[in-house]
Amino acid sequence: MPYIHEFIMLTVIHLLAVMSPGPDFAIVLRQSISFGRRTAILTSIGIGAGISVHVLYTLLGIGLLISQSAYLMITAKILGAAYITYLGINLLRSKPALEEQPVIQVDSNKKHQKKAFIVGFMTNVLNPKATLFFLAIFTTVVSAKTPIAVQSIYGLWIILTTTAWFCLVSFLFSQQSVRQKFVSHGHWFDRAMGIILLLFAVKLLVELI
Repeated sequence: MPYIHEFIMLTVIHLLAVMSPGPDFAIVLRQSISFGRRTAILTSIGIGAGISVHVLYTLLGIGLLISQSAYLMITAKILGAAYITYLGINLLRSKPALEEQPVIQVDSNKKHQKKAFIVGFMTNVLNPKATLFFLAIFTTVVSAKTPIAVQSIYGLWIILTTTAWFCLVSFLFSQQSVRQKFVSHGHWFDRAMGIILLLFAVKLLVELI
């Protein structure tokens, strides 16, 4: 296989990046513990869908246009920071759950399940770091001579592995034994996740200065 070395390098870099803490990880972790496995998995699938948007515009060359336009890049960062700030503030406003409400019932809340995919999708697609990541690997690791069909396979692999990783995170942190340890102080956990997201948002805004 002529592109195996390129594929292995891209895979290693991507796995290191996706496993590092960030807004996506914080959201999936929070969804797993607060709302359960089904909601967290839907959020993970939403993140995978967000990745597909980055892959698509990178392959079409739009990502390169964004990277070369200061105005578009600043706009992307502001939108990303605004959405992450919105999520962070909502988590900071979290209130203690009713003690008589069993943990297992949270996962059956259809309201959270309907929003789960959108939350995952928006968190990822509005993250300018994802734009920069795809631009970096598709302009340095991936050769310009690599056929678009092969690059598309790379993109599909990244989408699938990202979704699989966050589904694994969802499975591990939504286990009843893990959730039970967090439930009594769940609102404090939400607030901690909110602070983490706000720190990410501040970091994005600081980079604009």
